[in-house]
Amino acid sequence: MGRLPEPIETMDDGMVSILRTKDPSERLAIADGMWRFAREMILQVLQKDHPDWDDQRIREEAARRLSHGAI
Repeated sequence: MGRLPEPIETMDDGMVSILRTKDPSERLAIADGMWRFAREMILQVLQKDHPDWDDQRIREEAARRLSHGAI
């Protein structure tokens, strides 16, 4: 039987080594950039999939998805 792929949530050892060299503010900046990128991707998908929605509804749905439904 072949090896099962690692879950996507598992961090690569090389990336762990790189992140350990960063100070906390650098790690926060990286996380912020990743969050902004994810938000922008979700906004673009929602605009494409729901051209009838206004900007407010698109932003609200993006916020709901990013917060895992907590909003």
